[in-house]
Amino acid sequence: MVQNMLSADYFILILASFLIMGVITTKLSSRFGVPALILFILLGMIAGSDGLGIIYFDNASQAQLIGIIALVIILFEGGLSTKWTTIKPVAVPSLVLATVGVLITTIIVAVAAKFVLDVTWLEGLLFGAIVGSTDAAAVFAALKEQNIKSRIGATLEAESGTNDPMAMFLTLAFIELLLMDQKGIWHIVGSFFLQMGLGLLLGLAMGWIASWIINRINLDSGGLYPIIAMGFALLTYSLTANVGGSGLLAVYVAAMLIGNSDLTYRHTIFRFNEGFAWMMQILMFIILGLLVFPGQLFTGAIILNGLLLSFILILIARPLAVLLSTIGFGYTWKEKTLLSWAGLRGAVPIVLATFPMIAGVENAQLFFNVVFFVVLTSALIQGSTISVFANKLGLTGPKKVTPLHSLELVSIGQANAEIVEYVVNEETKIVGQNLTEINFPNDVLINAIIRKGELVTPYGETVINENDILYILVSRKSKKELKKLLGERKSVAED
Repeated sequence: MVQNMLSADYFILILASFLIMGVITTKLSSRFGVPALILFILLGMIAGSDGLGIIYFDNASQAQLIGIIALVIILFEGGLSTKWTTIKPVAVPSLVLATVGVLITTIIVAVAAKFVLDVTWLEGLLFGAIVGSTDAAAVFAALKEQNIKSRIGATLEAESGTNDPMAMFLTLAFIELLLMDQKGIWHIVGSFFLQMGLGLLLGLAMGWIASWIINRINLDSGGLYPIIAMGFALLTYSLTANVGGSGLLAVYVAAMLIGNSDLTYRHTIFRFNEGFAWMMQILMFIILGLLVFPGQLFTGAIILNGLLLSFILILIARPLAVLLSTIGFGYTWKEKTLLSWAGLRGAVPIVLATFPMIAGVENAQLFFNVVFFVVLTSALIQGSTISVFANKLGLTGPKKVTPLHSLELVSIGQANAEIVEYVVNEETKIVGQNLTEINFPNDVLINAIIRKGELVTPYGETVINENDILYILVSRKSKKELKKLLGERKSVAED
C-alpha cells in the first residue's frame, strides 16, 4: 500500500516537473530561436535511461497511444483556429500538396532509403511514407508568431492539417504489404478513397452536430463548454477510425467547421484548447524523447545515414514535391521556395515510426532511429530559419497583432447572452463613427475598448478607430444583426 502511494507520488512529481520545465522551455525556445519540439525531445532524452536515468521507458505501444491522442488534440486546436475565408483560396493546392505531394516525397525518399539503408524497395517505400508528411504540431507552432504572408501561411497550415492522414494511410498500407503481401494495388487505392471519403463526410457531420449541441445545450457553467468540445474531437476520431475512415482527417474537418460557426462561449473553448494542445505537445515530445536511446541514436552509421536522408528530403524530395504539386496554381518561385523550406517534420513521423516496431517489421528499430534523427535535423535547421527565409524572399506580411491585455470573462450561465471580442479593421462599417451615431440593437453594449494596449472606457462620444479591440455584450439572438451592422460575415467572436 505504502509502496503504491510512493509510486503515485513519484509519478505526480515527475509529471509536474515535466509540465513546468516544458513551459519554461517554450520561453527559451522563443528567446533563442530554437523550435520548442527540439527542446521537449531533449528534455525527454535527458530524463531517460541513457541520460539521468530518471525514467526507463521503451514501450512503443504506449508512446503510440499517447502520440495519437496528442495529435487529435493538436489537430483539433489547429482546425478551430483556421479561418475558412483564409483557407478557401488555397484549399485545392493545399489538398494536392497533402496527397500528391506526400506521394512524390515518399517515392523520392524511398529510392534514397533503398540504397542508403540497404533495404528492400518495399521497406524503402515504408520509410518514405513515414517521413512523407509535414507535421501539424511543428508547423502550427512555427507559424503562430510569424508574419509570413497570409497565402503562404494558409497553404502550409491547410497542408499540414490534411496530409497526416495520407502519410498514415501509406505507412499502414506498406506494413500490410510487407507482412502479408497478398493485397494488390487496387485494394490499396480503393481503401484510400474509402478512408478519405469517410473522414471528410463524418468530419462534416460531427462538426455540424457538435456546433448544434454546443449552441443549444445551455450548460450552467461556461467551463463545461470546452470539455464537451474536446469530447466531440475524441469521439469524431474514434467513430471514424472504427468504421474504417481517416480519423485524423475527420477531426481537422470537424474542428474547421466548429471554429467557423457562430459558437457560444467561443473565447472559453478556444483558450482551453490552446492550453490543452500545448500540454499534449509537451507530453508527446517528452514521451517520444524518452522512447529513443541516445546511445543507439548518435552512432556513426545513424548520423551519416540520417544526414544523407535529411539532405535528400529537405533539398530534393520536398522541393520537387512542391514544384510538381503547385503547377498551375499561380505560386511564384519565391513562394515555392518558402513552401519547400517550411515543410517541417515533427511528431507525426516519429509516431508513425512506432507502427513498424509494434507490427514486428524487420529493420523497424533502424527506421525509428533514422526517422528520429531526420526529424531533429529538419526541426533544428528548417524550423529555426523559416522567418529568416521569409524575410530574405520578401514574403513577410504585416506583423501579427498580439493583444497586450488580459481579460477574464465570467460565465453568464443561464442568461442567453455572451461577451464577444472583435478587432476593428479597415473594412468595418463603424470605423470613424462615435457610439451615439451607431444604431446598435437594444441588447448590445460595448463594455470595453482596448486601444494600443490601453483600456478606453466607452461613452457616447467615443470614436471607433481601426485596430481597436471591442468587447461587446450581446444576446445570442442579436449576434447576426450585430455582424451585419459591423459589416463582416465572420468577424464577431473570432479568435
